[in-house]
Amino acid sequence: MPKTSSSVTAAPATTWLGHGRHLGPSPEQDVRRNLIALKAAGVIDDYLDLAPADTSAAEVGGMPDPFESEDTAPPEPTARRVFEARWRVDEDITVRAQLTTYDSAGRRRDDAVVGWVLAAEAERTWDLEWLSPATVFWPDVDSTAWDHDTVPGPRLRAPNALPEDDKEMRRLLKSCARQSWNIHVVVHEAMTPDTLGRRSLTAFLPPGLRHRVVEHRASPEQLHIVNHAIKDLDVRVPRGGAVVLPTSPSNSAYDADAFAVRSVFLDGSEPTELVEKITAFAGLPRSLSPDAARAVEQLRQRWHLLTVEEELARTRELVTKYADALDAMTKSRDLYREAAERAQAALAEGPGAGPVPPLPTDPSVKQDGSPFSTLTTALGRFRDVSKQRPRK
Repeated sequence: MPKTSSSVTAAPATTWLGHGRHLGPSPEQDVRRNLIALKAAGVIDDYLDLAPADTSAAEVGGMPDPFESEDTAPPEPTARRVFEARWRVDEDITVRAQLTTYDSAGRRRDDAVVGWVLAAEAERTWDLEWLSPATVFWPDVDSTAWDHDTVPGPRLRAPNALPEDDKEMRRLLKSCARQSWNIHVVVHEAMTPDTLGRRSLTAFLPPGLRHRVVEHRASPEQLHIVNHAIKDLDVRVPRGGAVVLPTSPSNSAYDADAFAVRSVFLDGSEPTELVEKITAFAGLPRSLSPDAARAVEQLRQRWHLLTVEEELARTRELVTKYADALDAMTKSRDLYREAAERAQAALAEGPGAGPVPPLPTDPSVKQDGSPFSTLTTALGRFRDVSKQRPRK
């Protein structure tokens, strides 16, 4: 996964962010098949499949931009693949999304775990009723295990039984609250549920939340243990109820009582109150982790899937840059030529000639380290030597 830093920024309201791990042999092939199918069905407008090296320079018609800033770092060396997709929601609002797969840290040849980061942005504030970007890239079928959280253990689309070991449970829940971008909900089973009650409650969430929420289940006898495990988070699970865990860094708008549900019926019916609490929690102002901020920055600055109009605008921008660069080079050439002519005139006058008159400079052209600057320095040394040389 990408490296982290200590900077924290606010999440734009126009974005959708997700991350996880794929526990299968061919994650990129799963993505390709899904994108091909969705484009053929008209769900998405277009997509791109890029090797990490292909994203090291902005492209227009396959041509790299030689004036791209050196401060824009390419994807991390561990990046395996970058996928881009573009589609429309509410008929005329464009969504751009970028999925990057990474080799997990310490990955062995026989370990199929692959991390992924997904960033999507719309032309206006994100609506949770829109299509989930996760299912644009990943097939929404149980047979493809792309939906594992970055914290080892829990999955996104299934209820996850909490560990029986107290220390392991405490470690898991703290890691989920501090490291995961996803929303984590702990549900206490007042009694052992039947088949309908064992279905994931995330299926009742709006599409934009179904793949951002992890559901943890505490068995009937684990109530006191789980509340002890999350005591440091200043929250508690009501008996037979649920609570949405806070995230790190903590949000000043979070109130543990406001995001707790006193009763959740695990009978297959819609948990209306819990859905409302999760939706309200998702609407709170969010702080981006360094990795999430990097994903948003890469989506905005290193986007390749351009429309015809965008390609035309980009080409015009490049033409302007080329023209400016050519103008600067022409000015530098003229100054260099004038300096050479002055130097030749000074040498022709002989050692006894007076000081070389100052050369004209162009403030728009950088002098340090240029041929013009080097020649000026050399002439100064020649003048000093000529003063010291005895006349015959």
